Amino acid sequence: MESIYYVMSWACHRRCVHCYEERFRPYVHEELAGVVAEAKANFPRVIDHLPDRMTYLDLDSPEENALEGYRERRGRIILAGGELLIDPVREEILYPALERLRDRYADQGGINVVVQTTGDLVTQRIIDELLARGIWMISISGMDDFHVGMEGEKRRPLQARLVDWFEAAGMRRSGTRLGERDWMKEDGPVYSFFGATEDAWIGKIWPRGRAWANGLSRATITDNFCNGWSGGLNFLNHRYSGSEVAIDPNGDVYPCCMKTKAPLGNLREERLLDILDSLIGHPAFEAISMGHPERMGLAHGWEVSDFLEKSRTTTPDGRPYRNLCIGCDRFHEQVLKPVIEEIRNRRLAAAVAAE
Repeated sequence: MESIYYVMSWACHRRCVHCYEERFRPYVHEELAGVVAEAKANFPRVIDHLPDRMTYLDLDSPEENALEGYRERRGRIILAGGELLIDPVREEILYPALERLRDRYADQGGINVVVQTTGDLVTQRIIDELLARGIWMISISGMDDFHVGMEGEKRRPLQARLVDWFEAAGMRRSGTRLGERDWMKEDGPVYSFFGATEDAWIGKIWPRGRAWANGLSRATITDNFCNGWSGGLNFLNHRYSGSEVAIDPNGDVYPCCMKTKAPLGNLREERLLDILDSLIGHPAFEAISMGHPERMGLAHGWEVSDFLEKSRTTTPDGRPYRNLCIGCDRFHEQVLKPVIEEIRNRRLAAAVAAE
């Protein structure tokens, strides 16, 4: 598989107004202990249920004598939060997970691991500790006006300081922007910066979480988040380039970072590729994988016109709003949730029968 986006913990030191997930927020005392305990208990099982080999065939690089006629490249896993660098998440979850991933794939083609962080908790010591555990990239995600203290020119001193530290540690700045797919051609370790800015693919803001509650999404019916990187596009095509899935701290799997209203399955109990393979050929999931969510209901009596009409809603502050993510949410709620559960039950029954 080319890419996996794994949110390891809900704990964060910020409560950003544009965040796509309400559960990303500060936790203290017993609440923090509970969030950490969940992630700590789940991540070994999740990692063990990832593909045995994290490589993929690059359809943009045909080679006659290569495997199946295409160049094999090393895939990546993005470890994110929340904020993975806060105590005790860094020591009890992130570092052991990095070591487990390194050991799991050492003899299976390797893996490129990205650690995503807002940036303000990075220290020179943490950079050294991450590099010692074999990370390929440190990705700084807080470079936008929505992160308090990083508005406009305020973020320049932090960015300059981080660049000095990264380069002193032997890292290079990535030559590709987040969302571009030439990143696999780079040798690590590298670093990158991004944020919810006008030129980014997340600049329109997803209709999710606090961003939705605060009326920040500027996406329209013409903004098809599904038909692009980190959307559902190609998620089923896991053997080849272009495939990515998202994972929550509890092990739930989704076809996109925005997350559908129901998970595809859970990695505490099943292998990732078993889940994905069970969905291949199903019209709804094939539509998502093709980047055409408006067609996911055709086999269930939802014409494209019905889906587009279901994509209408009103924002919490009373404005009319249309986006395909809304139609996808309603199709999952009204039709697809029991379908997913039935497919899951068939998979589990088949696994029991095979024992």
